[in-house]
Amino acid sequence: MAKSPEIGRTAPDFTLPSVHLVDGEVVRGERTLSEEQGHPVVLAFYPGDDTAVCTKQLCSYSSGLEAFTDLGATVWGISTQDLDSHESFARKHGLRMPLLADTGREAVAAYGIGLGGLVRRSVFVIDAEGVLRWKHVAALGLTFRDVSTLTEQLAALSK
Repeated sequence: MAKSPEIGRTAPDFTLPSVHLVDGEVVRGERTLSEEQGHPVVLAFYPGDDTAVCTKQLCSYSSGLEAFTDLGATVWGISTQDLDSHESFARKHGLRMPLLADTGREAVAAYGIGLGGLVRRSVFVIDAEGVLRWKHVAALGLTFRDVSTLTEQLAALSK
C-alpha cells in the first residue's frame, strides 16, 4: 500500500466517475483533480454510503457547503461504492456536493488510506496550485473533521 502523500507535495491526480445532485437532478460525469487547479479542493474520503457516521459527515458538509464555497473551495465526497449507490445516497439526504466512485480503489491507493478491504475516513485539503496543504487520516473513523476545522484550514491558505 502506498503511503499517504506528504504535506507540501503535489496531490496525487486521479479521474473518477461522479454523481452530483443539482437542483434535484442528478448529473453524472467525470472529475479530474488536476482540472480543479485555480481553487482549493477538499477531498473527503469516507467508508460507505448510508452508514451512520458517513451520513452525518456528508450531510454536515452539504448543509455547510456555503462555508466552503465562500472560500472558493470545492468539496468532493469519495468512496468505493458505485454511482448508483452514490445517487441513491445523494437523493435520500439531499447531498449537494459531487460524490465520486472509486470502485477500482485507485485514489484510495494513491492517498494511502486503504485498510485491508476498508477505506479510512480521511480528509485532504489541496490548494489552488494542486499542493496538499492539510490532511487528517483517521485511525478508526468513528468521528470526522467538522466544517469549521476544514474552513479554518482553507482560510489559512489565503494568508
